[in-house]
Amino acid sequence: MKKTSSKQVDPRAYSRLVVDGAKQAPSRAMLRAVGFTEADFAKPQIGIASTWANVTPCNMHIGSLADHAAAGADAAGGKSVVFNTITVSDGISMGSPGMRYSLVSREVIADSIETVVGAEGFDGFVAIGGCDKNMPGCAIAIARLDRPAVFVYGGTICPGAQHRDIVSVFEAVGGHAAGTVSDAMLLEVERTAIPGAGSCGGMYTANTMASALEALGLSLPGSSAQEAVSATKADDCRRAGEAVVRMLKEGLRPSQILTRKAFENAITVTIALGGSTNAVLHLLAIAHAARVKLTLDDFTRIGRRVPVLADLRPSGRYLMSELIAIGGIQPLMKRLLDRGLLHGECMTVTGKTLAENLAGARDYPEGQDIVRSFAEPIKKDSHLVVLYGNCAPEGAVAKITGKEGLRFTGRARVFEGEEAATGAILAGKVKAGDVVVIRYEGPRGGPGMREMLSPTGAIMGRGLGDKVALITDGRFSGGSHGFVVGHVSPEAAVGGPIALLRSGDRITIDAVARSIVVDVPRAEWARRRKRWKPRKPYTTSGVLAKFARVVRSASEGAVTD
Repeated sequence: MKKTSSKQVDPRAYSRLVVDGAKQAPSRAMLRAVGFTEADFAKPQIGIASTWANVTPCNMHIGSLADHAAAGADAAGGKSVVFNTITVSDGISMGSPGMRYSLVSREVIADSIETVVGAEGFDGFVAIGGCDKNMPGCAIAIARLDRPAVFVYGGTICPGAQHRDIVSVFEAVGGHAAGTVSDAMLLEVERTAIPGAGSCGGMYTANTMASALEALGLSLPGSSAQEAVSATKADDCRRAGEAVVRMLKEGLRPSQILTRKAFENAITVTIALGGSTNAVLHLLAIAHAARVKLTLDDFTRIGRRVPVLADLRPSGRYLMSELIAIGGIQPLMKRLLDRGLLHGECMTVTGKTLAENLAGARDYPEGQDIVRSFAEPIKKDSHLVVLYGNCAPEGAVAKITGKEGLRFTGRARVFEGEEAATGAILAGKVKAGDVVVIRYEGPRGGPGMREMLSPTGAIMGRGLGDKVALITDGRFSGGSHGFVVGHVSPEAAVGGPIALLRSGDRITIDAVARSIVVDVPRAEWARRRKRWKPRKPYTTSGVLAKFARVVRSASEGAVTD
């Protein structure tokens, strides 16, 4: 049943302000120069927000996908206008100072799409994202603008030789440092892990967020589980362009889709897939933009009843392309719906409810072992564990599948930033039983909350994945695994308890009790706090400084408004 507006719908509510009437002749004159015909001025204008760039394989193909989306909008009676926004590559900048710009890019992308759509008077738009931060950036813009819009995922990469992907390279670096991977083998892994276009191949942040956005109702069914270079992805883009025009005619807006129940659906699907901790940060931010109340505790509440069912990398065995081959996430969502774990009444961009979209979904083929049954889950409850304690009074987010164990106690090895920690791990200075502490990497202190794939990859490569823990006020790549805890809040830069830790402190992380506690007497805590002084900012000018001045805590999604 469609739940669109009963009011008179004006498909050109925004564009007519730009192109109608004698006084808008200058606007029309300029639009004629970019290809508008006389007939186009009477059509609803559909922006196509492309994140194409040749800076990363995740987005290198999106220019052609934008053309398909534009063709779909035009065929449906709209007038498409393609425009670009930025992207940066997490995989390339990982482990370097450039990674500070990654989370910042989410805000730049959201701001830029909002700016173009608002300035040009587009009546609706398609947003196409590939790499990690441009997907939530697109979704934030969709929520803010509240104009008919569809998100399209650029699609996943095909596997490299020997079932390799980008995480294989990071872990090979750790193996090289440990002496188990030769120079020749490291070069071989480097040369064969990334065979072409598409986002990183496991259930890392890109595939996690694509799945979450489909579960939210912002993408067409199946969009999250398609290979980047495929006829199905090109068709998905064409149908997205058509869908926006249909939404305009029906008066269907994102605010009717982005409800609290829709966010609960996104959390449920993220957990069932074993998705990235970044989903916590980004779903909080998208909900904030949509003016939907969502907190860390909602992840705990939902996580108590939703199991991890998909055996996908980084902690599992399979890649996204193999999940696509057996049907993608639609059969999983149908199983969750039938189990009563999804809200089937939620509206989607199709103009139909989630339950209506899933009505015809076929189950997975017999004999597949990528997605487990409810009777034999990989973990009976969520792998995304929100922890509290004297080390993280505002919360922290752990990614614990159970393979690493559920409890870890060890002595802190404190590092002031990622580079120092990675160097120590590669040099063999981190030993079994250590709790690696990487601080001053939070949203404000980094600034930018860098992802810690280099140190976690080094830990796995050195064979320490089940022997050490790592905590940080930064965050993790979706490719990170092991006993890892991120988003520790308040962060070190604002005087959070993580700033007061010292090497040798005894830290206990308990996924069952959902706690992270340092064994330091209150009096000693007070002495340390009295001595603590803020560090000099990383920079005092430019976009990083601007971000640091306005960003909120990771526990609120690291939002900037």
